[in-house]
Amino acid sequence: MTRGPKTGTETDAVDLLIHQHKEIRGLIKQVGDKAGVARAEAFDRLRRFLAVHETAEEEVVHPVARRSLDNGDEVVDARLEEENESKKMLQALERMGPSAQGFDALFAEFGQAVLDHAEQEEREEFPELKALGAAEMRVMAAAIKAAEAIAPTHPHPGVETATQNLLVGPIAAVADRTRDIIRKAVGKDNR
Repeated sequence: MTRGPKTGTETDAVDLLIHQHKEIRGLIKQVGDKAGVARAEAFDRLRRFLAVHETAEEEVVHPVARRSLDNGDEVVDARLEEENESKKMLQALERMGPSAQGFDALFAEFGQAVLDHAEQEEREEFPELKALGAAEMRVMAAAIKAAEAIAPTHPHPGVETATQNLLVGPIAAVADRTRDIIRKAVGKDNR
């Protein structure tokens, strides 16, 4: 089964998220550089990684940013809108599969949107969150790791808030993880 984000030993939430953003950048490049089965596997890793990563941000990071940043509502609302659009594109890419005609063009648009989104978070959210202090960063890092451990593994557009994730997420996560296991067992993974 493909893995989600590496949780590593980071005990600082911002350091953890920046590390994960680097992994996402690498996975986007891998999907663009590979072909055939290797490309499909790289895309599957990226899809799972992003689904898990974004869920954790929505459940843990964005609520803290909303409360802590001077313009928290504005910043978080913009990030949630970006996440919803990216989830829609990711879902469309997953349905079409990496070998489909049109995948490359949509993936290029999607990849740029994801990179722009990560850059916005790193510039607008992370510095102010880091200023909350080491104790808060440790608590957030632990919460992020916990959220990722039980997050859905496929995109679910329209589920971007902590409340929505807490209501829909557990059911979606069980369904997603069951689907992943069945696909792996029967060798069908929409490639």
